[in-house]
Amino acid sequence: MKLNVVVLFGGQSSEHEISCLSAKTIMEAMDSKKYNLYPVYVAKDGQWSLYNGDVSKLDMDRIPNRTMPAAALLPGAADGKLIIFREQEVIRLNVDVVIPVFHGLMGEDGTIQGLLEIAGIPYVGCGVLASAVAMDKLTAKRLVEPLGIRQARWLEFTASQLLAGTGGAVEQVEKTFSYPVFIKPSRAGSSVGVSKAGDSIELSRGLMEAAQHDRKVMVEEAIVGREVECAVLGNENPKASGIGEILPAADFYDYNAKYHNADSKTVLHPDFPEETVARIQDCAVRIFRAIDGAGLARVDFFVEDGTNEVVFNEINTFPGFTSISMYPMLWQAEGMPISELVDELIRLSLSR
Repeated sequence: MKLNVVVLFGGQSSEHEISCLSAKTIMEAMDSKKYNLYPVYVAKDGQWSLYNGDVSKLDMDRIPNRTMPAAALLPGAADGKLIIFREQEVIRLNVDVVIPVFHGLMGEDGTIQGLLEIAGIPYVGCGVLASAVAMDKLTAKRLVEPLGIRQARWLEFTASQLLAGTGGAVEQVEKTFSYPVFIKPSRAGSSVGVSKAGDSIELSRGLMEAAQHDRKVMVEEAIVGREVECAVLGNENPKASGIGEILPAADFYDYNAKYHNADSKTVLHPDFPEETVARIQDCAVRIFRAIDGAGLARVDFFVEDGTNEVVFNEINTFPGFTSISMYPMLWQAEGMPISELVDELIRLSLSR
């Protein structure tokens, strides 16, 4: 029997558009002989609708203007947990699996995972704890610290502290680090709100920008090195892919460099010593287990110039699935096309 699969996409985060592109890739890879697909679009205002357009043409600029039926997931319903409100008719459907294709807050951070746990519906990806921990960069750093894996040193500030004046924060940063430094909202994805500062003016400006995106802000020392990513797949016995290298067109891999600059490049099978690759893979799996990961994650590192030391950057529990995203490309390079990858993610969700 075919599985009823709900794909949730869109959402209320700053990564709304990227979520739509990721969902398009995933839904196009799903075999209609195996799955009954129900795409549920979450608008920026939080409204849920059953997307009734052509999945192959899904694009944020082309979300149909015509009215889409309202939709909802109903926890505890015995006679169908996906509710579709079509004109005067209410349709109830049983759901076998949900794929929550959200990036960032209100989706990748444990919130939608909590709803699905209450509803008792299997879902692709990490659970509530891992999703929340990985979304919060400061919490993830504290969890990884006991593993003995090197990280960039950091300082933490609150948005309320910064909005009252950045002078004290700038002074503290300058006493601790040399320029340049990176400023990051603790809970923003796709490098939204992230900036690089080379002096006190840029630092003050970056702190204020980051404070607009989250109530916690992190300032990190700059690591000079190559940016690499490793894909992890599995539940209790996860496995790591080979590694990919990021060659950003900009000064660093910010939102525009990732999604709007064609000169940014991703390289599969970059030239690294075997022991460096093995170290990255080992660290990726250990970090995945440390946060209680499940299903999938992409773990990002630096390989420091001069020392070749592996430095943990961050972990993403629902990485991008766009045409330029590293996670599916890394598994493609391992001989697993995206259709098989989606099948495996669904199998892992049912197993879990």
